[in-house]
Amino acid sequence: MKKLFFVAATLIAPFAATLAHANDAALLDEARKVATTLPPKLLVALQEEIRKTGAEGAIPVCKDMAPKMAGEISQQTGWKIKRVSLKARNDARATPDDWEKAALEDFDKRAAAGEAPGKLEKGEKIGNEYRFVKALPVQSLCLSCHGPADKLKPAVQAVLGQHYPNDKAIGYSEGQIRGVISVRKSL
Repeated sequence: MKKLFFVAATLIAPFAATLAHANDAALLDEARKVATTLPPKLLVALQEEIRKTGAEGAIPVCKDMAPKMAGEISQQTGWKIKRVSLKARNDARATPDDWEKAALEDFDKRAAAGEAPGKLEKGEKIGNEYRFVKALPVQSLCLSCHGPADKLKPAVQAVLGQHYPNDKAIGYSEGQIRGVISVRKSL
């Protein structure tokens, strides 16, 4: 009987592993699609508001509209989505958990070693959840509010000071990793 069980297990194991791998690949694809939904929408809204009111007037787009957009995407997809960073602007919303922090630190090392920041991502099953993060590289548009402190316009500094008295999200240059889009879904 033990021999029959061993033979059956040996024959079935490759198929089970293939199915598990296919499921992981499907989850990765789904997570990637969800994570890449928010940044283009946010970019369009930022560009429109900057054109109308300047960088200082666009700060509420990241502060208020981005979380609402993320909430809408979560409602539509069933994935929780947020932006986190090692240098959070909003500690209540943007501080990474341990898994996200480890991914961010790894992404910084890999980017420093020459990997393209825009291609950095990580996805994996952890317990009964699938988690995925994708790096958010700083674009030239971002520098109006996230660039070196001495390059920020006084009006931008004033508005940032009002909304984010403990702001750590400045001092970036184009191409650096600003943070990640983090998505997760219960399985």
